[in-house]
Amino acid sequence: MNNKEFVAEMAERLNLTAKEVSSLLVGLTTEMAERFEEETQVSIMGFGNFEVKKKLERVIINPSTKQRMLVPPKMVLSFKPSNTFKDKL
Repeated sequence: MNNKEFVAEMAERLNLTAKEVSSLLVGLTTEMAERFEEETQVSIMGFGNFEVKKKLERVIINPSTKQRMLVPPKMVLSFKPSNTFKDKL
């Protein structure tokens, strides 16, 4: 399902126009992105939790050249589905 199909389906279910649904989705994703920049956990009841986690720096070895390289620390987004959501799957 692509974005256009998703917006059309949500518009039909919510009795809204596609433009209104698109605007709501942009607002939702913008707000979530702002929270992730603050490293705040976002919980959506019945769906799951989004959390920003820090991966530590590590040393890797290139298998072809055997050269060791340092991978810097980085932030990653993780998702844990709720039990309700898992049961529906």
